Amino acid sequence: MSEKNETSSPTLKRSWFQGLKVEAKKITWPDKKRVAKETTAVVISAVILGAITLGIDFLLEYGLSYIW
Repeated sequence: MSEKNETSSPTLKRSWFQGLKVEAKKITWPDKKRVAKETTAVVISAVILGAITLGIDFLLEYGLSYIW
């Protein structure tokens, strides 16, 4: 019952961190132009969806107050 847990050995931990380091080097970060373009798209989409939600909310409120 006192078997050593193989997943906690220092060699496996070191190997895992070495693999993590190798994978981290493969990451390619976007340039400023691409980040700006994608941020602009997200902000515009959020504004449009907010306006649609506001419009639907207003119409429902107006319609329900007219009915009741």
